[in-house]
Amino acid sequence: MEIEYYAQAILFGVVAGTLARLITLRSDYRQYPTYLHGRIIHLSLGFIAASLGALAIPALLEMEFTAVTFLTVAATQFRDVRNMERNTLTELDQFELVSRGSTYIEGIAISFEGRNYLVMFAAFLTTFAYINWGWFPSTVVGVLTIVAALSFMSGSSLRDIVEIEESDISFDGAGLYVDNIYIMNIGIEERQEELLKYGMGFILTPKNINVITTISNLGQQQAILHDVSATLGVYKDAGTPALTPLIKRDLDDGRLGVFILPLVRDAELAKKVIGSVPVLENAIKMPSEATFLKGGKK
Repeated sequence: MEIEYYAQAILFGVVAGTLARLITLRSDYRQYPTYLHGRIIHLSLGFIAASLGALAIPALLEMEFTAVTFLTVAATQFRDVRNMERNTLTELDQFELVSRGSTYIEGIAISFEGRNYLVMFAAFLTTFAYINWGWFPSTVVGVLTIVAALSFMSGSSLRDIVEIEESDISFDGAGLYVDNIYIMNIGIEERQEELLKYGMGFILTPKNINVITTISNLGQQQAILHDVSATLGVYKDAGTPALTPLIKRDLDDGRLGVFILPLVRDAELAKKVIGSVPVLENAIKMPSEATFLKGGKK
């Protein structure tokens, strides 16, 4: 009877963990993970993570402490998941008209690894609740862990840290400007006319000192250009270096001048896309938290 009861508890945990991975696995505008084969790989890994998390509680209750050591093996395997995602996206990035950049790729790889741990945690708690309180509290715990997993998916986006405004683009001699921010030098008149016809400019104004350092990160800037180009398209082809979306800083106040070449010329939609770009974890800096700025010791 006890074995059957454990089997039911493990089943609840595995189902809750696998559902958590299924719900948090979404193919978005970046088309990654790919549908269908990429999703099968990650759902299979989610099932394995859920199984490991669900098995941990019965193993502990039966004093099978050596059996719990497989969790360390799981941690190693999930680190390999991060390496797999990093290597795959790095290879694919070579063929993008506007690349993601290594910082963006690393953020995606970390999130894939982290979600497997969330799945394991969800299965662990659901199985624990089933063994101690029964199926109904276990179901409630399972739902709560899935909600918690979804909340971890929603990090901050650019709209939370900058003000986004459309701005005119213009040439001063051979220099291309967004507002008063210099972007690049284009000396060919035909190219200048092309850029004025197809280009759009936006100014990103940081809301505080921490944001200035965050948006100055080159990886964060590349993520903006990639997401806009992936969503709105890009007026560019291989071998046309002049037709390149770019971002440059105003060195005086930290604003960003964003120059894009979208196929869909909709300013409001472009502002929404820029605003929805995730703030990359590796780009976040908090200079205001430095102890010497607060009066403490460095």
